[in-house]
Amino acid sequence: MPELPEVETVRRGLEPAMTGQNFIAVEQRRADLRFPFPPNFADRLKGRRIDALSRRAKYLLADLDDGGVLIMHLGMSGSFRIESLAPGLFHHDRSKDPAHDHVVFQMSGGARITYNDPRRFGFMLIEPRATLAEHKFFRDIGVEPLGNELDGALLVRLFDKKKAPLKAALLDQRLVAGLGNIYVCEALHRARLSPRRAAGTLARKNGSPAPGAVRLASAIHEVLEAALAAGGSSLRDHRQADGSLGYFQHSFQVYDREGEACQTPGCNGRIQRISQAGRSTFFCAGCQK
Repeated sequence: MPELPEVETVRRGLEPAMTGQNFIAVEQRRADLRFPFPPNFADRLKGRRIDALSRRAKYLLADLDDGGVLIMHLGMSGSFRIESLAPGLFHHDRSKDPAHDHVVFQMSGGARITYNDPRRFGFMLIEPRATLAEHKFFRDIGVEPLGNELDGALLVRLFDKKKAPLKAALLDQRLVAGLGNIYVCEALHRARLSPRRAAGTLARKNGSPAPGAVRLASAIHEVLEAALAAGGSSLRDHRQADGSLGYFQHSFQVYDREGEACQTPGCNGRIQRISQAGRSTFFCAGCQK
């Protein structure tokens, strides 16, 4: 499933083609994706202007001029493709099988934006902005890790007295929004913290953040920013809005590198893979404590 950097990369790619533009036409080619489309989905969008395109955790949010919000989730395999019918404007080549093109937006600026989803785990909903924070998808979402709010002190407060493994705590969307398996593994390695360590051990006896908490907050920022700069990670389905692949997968230090030498200077360990809550965790026992 796309994680925060992939979703943010898609948002940045879509923003110039969508923000400030009206839906001229909306083509809905099936009744459902993961969930049924809202009643009269295409008609409710036609003519509406997108005032802002934002992201919350792994959700894309298009604020409409009538107070509604188009919620878009990529699921496991969803992607957007941008084309233009206007002469002289951009044209991004087709990157997916057209049999899986399920929604097409024709925008007033000349862009045609196609949502493609082979596995159909993504979805689109329309909800009022005024009550969005109370919606079941958003009311329990934690802090956004890209902002300045996430620091060592906040991690200590979030993980206070938690006996769950650090890896599990970081994947808990109620605590930190948008982090997934890849970037948690990478951040823990950069912070030199074991994924099996109890989350509540990041504080000193007086409750202040221990050095590991500070390193972890910094590592999360560094990994996410590096992934954004690389356009995300393309392991299977992720494509940027221009159809190109992300390339952060070439910078992985631990993820999917089982048996390879650890890249931490001075460490002679090798990358191990263990299973935690049914998911693969990659780490180096030599330098991650």
